[in-house]
Amino acid sequence: MEVVLTFITATLLPALIKILIALVIYWIGNKLIKFVLNLTGKAMEKANLDAGVQTFLKSALKIVLFVVLVFAIISYLGIATTGIAALFASAGVTVGLALQGSLSNLAGGVLILVLKPFKVGEYIIACGAEGTVTSIEILCTKLLTVDNKVVIIPNGSLANSNITNVSREEFRRVDLVFGVAYESDLKLVKNLLQQIGDRHELALHDEAHPVTVFINEFGASSIDFGFRVWCKNSDYWTVKWDLMEKVKDAFDANNIEIPFNQLDVHMQNQ
Repeated sequence: MEVVLTFITATLLPALIKILIALVIYWIGNKLIKFVLNLTGKAMEKANLDAGVQTFLKSALKIVLFVVLVFAIISYLGIATTGIAALFASAGVTVGLALQGSLSNLAGGVLILVLKPFKVGEYIIACGAEGTVTSIEILCTKLLTVDNKVVIIPNGSLANSNITNVSREEFRRVDLVFGVAYESDLKLVKNLLQQIGDRHELALHDEAHPVTVFINEFGASSIDFGFRVWCKNSDYWTVKWDLMEKVKDAFDANNIEIPFNQLDVHMQNQ
């Protein structure tokens, strides 16, 4: 019994106290990390850093601080940190080979932040997906689609793909094609399209951004007119949908036929 009490008081109790103190250190350290991250975030906002850069730096800082905290706790518990550091160093090559994709994504995130092909809040098309950039993180970039889906793209793939930044420029051109029957009055069609473009309140009407109407192609069953109208980027979809509706109404009012594919089926009685 005396041996048990000696073991409890001399070995077990100090070990439990150390573990409890280590947990307290972790709790305090976790609070400090949150405080530092919050302080850093406010400092970056005051410095007017890009939102993507802020997210990336905060994520990297969070990882570094947690690594420091873990090493501090390990050191307090009396575990040799030099041995652990050596173990990490020796395993570095193996881990690097195993995490080639993650390292590629990390490098891709750095490239995105340096080259800035897009920023948080811009609408992009890349890697077979499109949407508004909501965050640029260490390993991935998140997009929000127009139908409210979240798309997560690895930064490595994103940095090595073609990226179309839809919202970077202030103005955008609406490109439409309308097919009319070969019997249609081409001058009338052209005048109608020109008037619709010239009269639209959201369209631009200056020399640098003219309304353009032209014959685009002689198709198999229709003459295809190209119709180009410039507008503000934010008005793109409103202008596109409105133009399509106005053109259909104008064609109907002037008896201009829009051809469509038809299939004639002939039945024979045997």
